[in-house]
Amino acid sequence: MNKESRRFTGLSLGRLNVWEGLGLLVLILYPLRHVDWGLDLWDTGYNYANFRYFGTEHMDPMWFFSTYLANATGSLLMKLPGAGTLIGMNFYTGLFVSVLAVTGYLFCTRKLGMPKVLAFAGELTAISLCWCPTALLYNYLTYVLFLFSSILLYMGLTGERKACLAAAGALLGTNVLVRFSNLPEAGMILAVWAYDFILWRQERRAGKALGADDKSRRPDPASRTGCRGKGLGADDKERPEALWETAEDSEGSRREVGRSAAGRLARPVRHTLWCLAGYLGALAALMGLIHVLYGMGNYVSGIQRLFAMTDKAVDYKPAAMIMGMVGSYVENLYWVVRIGVILAGGMLVCGIFDWLGVRWAGKTGRSFLAIIGRGFCILTGVGMAGWLYYRKFCSLQFASYDSMLRPGILFLMLTLLIAAARIFSFRARAQEKLISGMVILIILLTSLGSNNGIYPSLNNLFLAAPYTFWQSWRFLRHRGNGRLFLYRAHGGGRPLCRREKGGSRQKSETGGIMISYFPAKALLASFLAMCLFQFAGFGAGFVFAEATGVRNACAYVEGNAVLKNVRMSPEKAQWVGELDSFAEENGLKGQEVILYGSVPALSYYLQMPSAFNPWSDLDSYGYQVMEEELEKLTKEIREENIAKPVVILENMYALYGDGGLSALEAAGASEKVLLKIEGDAKWSILWNFMEELGYERTFRN
Repeated sequence: MNKESRRFTGLSLGRLNVWEGLGLLVLILYPLRHVDWGLDLWDTGYNYANFRYFGTEHMDPMWFFSTYLANATGSLLMKLPGAGTLIGMNFYTGLFVSVLAVTGYLFCTRKLGMPKVLAFAGELTAISLCWCPTALLYNYLTYVLFLFSSILLYMGLTGERKACLAAAGALLGTNVLVRFSNLPEAGMILAVWAYDFILWRQERRAGKALGADDKSRRPDPASRTGCRGKGLGADDKERPEALWETAEDSEGSRREVGRSAAGRLARPVRHTLWCLAGYLGALAALMGLIHVLYGMGNYVSGIQRLFAMTDKAVDYKPAAMIMGMVGSYVENLYWVVRIGVILAGGMLVCGIFDWLGVRWAGKTGRSFLAIIGRGFCILTGVGMAGWLYYRKFCSLQFASYDSMLRPGILFLMLTLLIAAARIFSFRARAQEKLISGMVILIILLTSLGSNNGIYPSLNNLFLAAPYTFWQSWRFLRHRGNGRLFLYRAHGGGRPLCRREKGGSRQKSETGGIMISYFPAKALLASFLAMCLFQFAGFGAGFVFAEATGVRNACAYVEGNAVLKNVRMSPEKAQWVGELDSFAEENGLKGQEVILYGSVPALSYYLQMPSAFNPWSDLDSYGYQVMEEELEKLTKEIREENIAKPVVILENMYALYGDGGLSALEAAGASEKVLLKIEGDAKWSILWNFMEELGYERTFRN
């Protein structure tokens, strides 16, 4: 294998031992733990229905084109062995999470040089926080392409590889066809510009320090850590496999020293053009395919409706998406401030014990007081965790979001803080600054284009979680200069402490107060332990069903081939089983259906294709569009004598149709439900459609 080919084998399985192989097997199988658990009447069956009945005949063109590649991929999965069942499709879509975890692990260990245990723990955490059903391929396929593009972008920038930069751009361009709202991912170009700016700054500093005739022999600025001993960055010396230490990169950085201003400007321009070429090339190829298959006019029409839907679905407005994300961070500042107060108190007490040891105690007494101070810090960390549980910071009911949401948001805030600190650290190398910036961009960009607030970012931590554990571990094991000095020693203006010759330890000279990092370490370790416990519990106990968690999954639906061996609550098993039996006995399966209410998944479970849109009561499906579809359907029934589609309503709508608001009130409907149904214009036109064509109720449960 020549040198050039070896460059592209960074994610290979080389150096794979038995334990690591078992770890990779766990990362492959762990995402499949719930394939037979729970029946979701919303997103899961809705997306599988779109895969099963792929095309504009049974799908809304807006969602068909805006999530085209996700639907096309799902349609291909439907043709695989065993894909005719819910369990089979859950298995195939769950493998996308396995790909994310394994790829993230290999990148973190092979290219970034992370300890394997920390990378493995990070990937398990990322899998556990995948709250979203794997049926939503427009999310998981997005994450797969986003992760691969980030890896290629990193390899392209650090190794000056044009093919990687172009491929990264191509994957980001492809992601626009996976989900149109992935357009903000083009913001990853910021990583390109920031990295090139960082290199320029380092070259500039190196150029000033080096002599004009000996530049190539001096140390490479990109390879300096600025850290002595076993401090932050010391791991890099101990891990020669870290990419940013290779001689190849150092040599490349030395060649950059002394370049002209025009040459330095050419580098970011060159990188941008390669990324842009891949991005536009992929878009052009995919648009050409859509033009051939469906016509560009139909695609443009569908995307235009996507922009127009925000008149009703206001949560899809860009401002609403951004505020939904920012609002979660702002709300959780309540807990950040209080944890900060606990930290300040711990640092003060620890500093007092250190001061007493320096000023009044001998060597033995100083050690004793230091132990007391650190013991207090450990108790403070444990006490902080207990206080958070007492204040209901998170729940132990792992079948709900409450068990992970606040810890998850604070985990994201910790990740953003660490990454920002490493970007502005003088000790961090350019490559570490690059990966830190990419982590920030991935967290922020993942939530843009979604109306789920911060939740998408929690679902896509396959690079961020290992990074956070890695950087936290480096801080926790740091033994070097770990003190802050609030003032200098008395007299002479000399510093309180000095570095011993030839070593990294420091010793006191005279009086003064020293603030240790130990309280911060104790609180960080306590918080991370809480996160690991909560996230593991959430991963084991949560399965999505109607935006909540599955509970009491102990019953099955008999006789339904799609739902064979799927565990669900007894209530759902009864409802769906009765409906399935009625449809089977009356020969309704295979007929077109109009679903209204929160039951879009019935199209897939009953194998009844939608007449126009399985989830027509969503705000994103406009009144005018539905009115046009019903008028078209009425005309075809009357003039072409086609069969009338079956109509299945959520029970609340049927009650309202029978007796109005009084019937809903008698059934115990909430004020929110009453207002929603009473003001639902789409329901009115559907009810008129049913009355006009003489529909009669034949089944109800």
